[in-house]
Amino acid sequence: MQAAPPTADAPWPVALLNSKIKGWIERLGTAWVEGEITQWGTSGGNVYGKLKDLDEDATISFTIWSSVKARIPADLKQGDRVVAAIKPNFWVKGGTLTMQVYDMKHVGLGDLLERLERLRQQLSAEGLFAPERKKRLPFLPHTIGLVTGKDSDAEKDVLRNAQLRWPQVRFRVVHAAVQGDRTVPEVVAAIRTLDADPEVEVIIVARGGGDFQNLLGFSDEKLVRAAAASGTPIVSAIGHEADRPLLDEVADLRASTPTDAAKRVVPDVAEELARVQQARARIGMRVTHLIAHEIDRIGHLRTRPVLASPSWIVDARAEELTRYVARGTELVGRCVERESTRVAELRGQLRALSPQGTLDRGYAIVQTGAGHVVTDPAEAPEGTALRLTVSGGALGATAGAEVSSPAGHTESSTTGTGRPAGAQQAK
Repeated sequence: MQAAPPTADAPWPVALLNSKIKGWIERLGTAWVEGEITQWGTSGGNVYGKLKDLDEDATISFTIWSSVKARIPADLKQGDRVVAAIKPNFWVKGGTLTMQVYDMKHVGLGDLLERLERLRQQLSAEGLFAPERKKRLPFLPHTIGLVTGKDSDAEKDVLRNAQLRWPQVRFRVVHAAVQGDRTVPEVVAAIRTLDADPEVEVIIVARGGGDFQNLLGFSDEKLVRAAAASGTPIVSAIGHEADRPLLDEVADLRASTPTDAAKRVVPDVAEELARVQQARARIGMRVTHLIAHEIDRIGHLRTRPVLASPSWIVDARAEELTRYVARGTELVGRCVERESTRVAELRGQLRALSPQGTLDRGYAIVQTGAGHVVTDPAEAPEGTALRLTVSGGALGATAGAEVSSPAGHTESSTTGTGRPAGAQQAK
């Protein structure tokens, strides 16, 4: 019969509650789970340990009885990544829950590589591995951030080699777990701490190599995305050449070892001084060659006639100026002579057409008292006062009776206007 629901007046016995819990739990049956062994202890032939989730902060306790222990791999230990067939077991008498393991084995390497490859393709499709995203390292960083294990050989190698190359270099070291379940959260926190420090110019994440499973933390998606989001250049110096973790792909520079990271991040002061000396020598040789070339050019210029005898150009120009002056004088004289001849011709034409010339030939101009030129005898009736202008001057006269002009002398007796000058008799 099914027990009635418990109440304050009719509570269940503890044994009844535990039996019901046991029944509910046993309904789950056997389940396969994956996780990392964080505790492994043997007592009386049985194994008692803990299994932690790979991504979340969740842990379960498990028990492996000696009969089952004989069937599972003997090399299982703390830190291994495993899959296990477990069944919840609730102990009614003690009221405790344990996970009884019926089978346990290592996660297959092929499975891990397949998951890792899928994550690699996903992050690559998002562009996290693109070369154009990678930042250039500073030539001479004054402060270097270092994420590594405490008192590790990787830390010593980086510090020693960097200070040998550049004694004044400074480091800001943040220690973090580089193996196990604490690797991802501690390395992520260290990267974010150093990235937030304005004095840190480059961050080195260093580890001294290891097997594939020990390096899985450096292929974790959270750690890779934290490195990609960093504004400070990151150097990955995990030191594992065969199976490169994803941190190597997203880092701005991959170093094969911690020592290689120190050499590639910090320049060698001796090498830089040698380069400075070589550069100075090349500059000196170049300047010397340039000066010698210019000296030769000046020597060639000084041998030219214009500089060897500067007076020749003045003499040559003086001769040209003399020729130009003589030519100008000749041209001006011809022009004056030609124009003088033309003026004389115009003067002769003007004199030939001048009324004075006509008067000089014996003609006279007859005018009335009003100044009107008389061209017809009818214009000056008898008794009209006239003014006669001749070559030597003017004289007064009075018109008389009209007389006829002598035959054959019409043109010779006309006035300057073409009319007969003596058309009427002047008194």
